[in-house]
Amino acid sequence: MKKFLDDDFLLTTKMAQKLYHEFAEVMPVLDYHCHISPQEIYEDRKFENITQAWLGADHYKWRQMRSNGVEERFITGDATDREKFQKWAETLEMAIGNPLYHWSHLELKKYFGYTGYLNSETAEEVWNLCNEKLAQDDMTARNLIRQSNVTLICTTDDPADSLEWHQKIAADESFDVQVLPAWRPDKAMNLEKADYMEYLKKLGEVSGVEINSFASLKEALKKRIDFFAENGCCISDHSLEYVMYLPASDEEIEAIFAKRLSGQCVDRQEELKFKTAFMTSMGREYHKKNWVMQIHYGVKRDNNQKIFGQIGPDAGIDCINNYAPSAEMADYLNALAKTDELPKTILYSLNPSDNASIGTIIGCFQDSSAVGKIQQGSAWWFNDNKTGMIEQMISLANLGLLGNFIGMLTDSRSFLSYTRHEYFRRILCELIGGWVENGEYPEDYKALEKIIKGISYENAVRYFGFNL
Repeated sequence: MKKFLDDDFLLTTKMAQKLYHEFAEVMPVLDYHCHISPQEIYEDRKFENITQAWLGADHYKWRQMRSNGVEERFITGDATDREKFQKWAETLEMAIGNPLYHWSHLELKKYFGYTGYLNSETAEEVWNLCNEKLAQDDMTARNLIRQSNVTLICTTDDPADSLEWHQKIAADESFDVQVLPAWRPDKAMNLEKADYMEYLKKLGEVSGVEINSFASLKEALKKRIDFFAENGCCISDHSLEYVMYLPASDEEIEAIFAKRLSGQCVDRQEELKFKTAFMTSMGREYHKKNWVMQIHYGVKRDNNQKIFGQIGPDAGIDCINNYAPSAEMADYLNALAKTDELPKTILYSLNPSDNASIGTIIGCFQDSSAVGKIQQGSAWWFNDNKTGMIEQMISLANLGLLGNFIGMLTDSRSFLSYTRHEYFRRILCELIGGWVENGEYPEDYKALEKIIKGISYENAVRYFGFNL
């Protein structure tokens, strides 16, 4: 029986072990999509205890604590940090087969040197060990990033953001990790939201554009895109229910926008037409800037209205939405491609059933302007587990070129989550190593090194064009 979380964790063959330890393990980390705070990086946050570092904004953990019958006050409420940690330890004990069990113990091992098991009985020992470590100067936000061998981080930022903290980090010569903004214009698109008019006012103020038409909205966004580009941004990100395509004339879009500006609500068809126009306009701008467009779709958010009313968004109450007509996504990409305005694009679906449809769609729009121009993104959110990662990579290998895959990202709010890259790389090497062991790919170490190092790091550097 293998020891839990040993050096060959998840690596069951000699080939997998060789690929991981010689090629994957040594590569740096490029975290091109996450939700950590640039302010906390600049200020070099020091965590008072492990609960703050682990549970402060981690809705993955909150969700499982509720599944274990934990009262909300021990999750997001007014219980003490020590009490919350105890409830998490009791929950983790039940999480056999859940990636959180692996991630938590990988983090304990890497950052705190703990090689035991966190459960209800060891919680006090782990609490004391972690807090003692967190009190040390080498456990601040910046030092955790350095320890993780991270070279570049892209945060997630609204068009109205001042990018103050990114600018301060860039000017700080004592920190050599690049922290770049990523453009997330969802609030400018979601005209059905109750606070939309309030947001437009804010966007108009920071852009210096009076937003009184769809044309002026586009102009305001162009100015902010220029500002983001000046601050190193080269990636956009969109969160969509699904990738819709319901085209309409310019006149109709202006009428829909005018209706919303007058304070009226738009109907569902009008909403979809507007969002189609919005996404098409944004895609064209990204192409001009040579930005990468990320699209995350297939999620139904904020399902439990009681919890949403107490906590707000990102509370651990989202689920997979299985309505995602792939034909409309193909039509959207085609609308940009037919005028040579399709940017490099990464598609992520929360529904694993969409793997094959994404795999076939991306093959329709590849061209010589970039290697792997249209990408299937890494297994996302509910899928970034062992099974989900394997299924995503097998599907991509079956239908496209796995060797050009740009690999893993944390999509996290935690400075301890970089072990997710290790987890992914171990699974990658186990998968490819198994194919070699089974005679499905030759024992060609030069080619294998290129593939493993590429997927782990180098493909993403090339794809985004980062200066690394």
